[in-house]
Amino acid sequence: MSEFEAEVKKAEKELEQSLVPVVPEGKLDDEFLGDLKMQAQEYGTKFQDAADKAKVYAEEKLAWAGDKFNELKDKDPKELVEDAKEFARQKPGQTILISAAIGLVIGFLLRRK
Repeated sequence: MSEFEAEVKKAEKELEQSLVPVVPEGKLDDEFLGDLKMQAQEYGTKFQDAADKAKVYAEEKLAWAGDKFNELKDKDPKELVEDAKEFARQKPGQTILISAAIGLVIGFLLRRK
């Protein structure tokens, strides 16, 4: 037998030894299922927490949007135009980005039809 074949045999024996269960089979299954149940409960809790946080965030943003809508509803259209011009003077880069984003959205909406 060559040196290579001897190393292969040695590696196979080590692999077989590492695959032998340390715990009796019935107990291993119970522990494995218990671990899975515990992880499932943990992930369920994390998912519920994330959903609760998302709900609170959405409620806050919806309330903010409603407030802004009411502010805009009460303003005169000329006043809105003046506010937009003032914003564009103060933040020209942001105005360009907003305009480009609105243009893309409108373009996608018109392209669908």
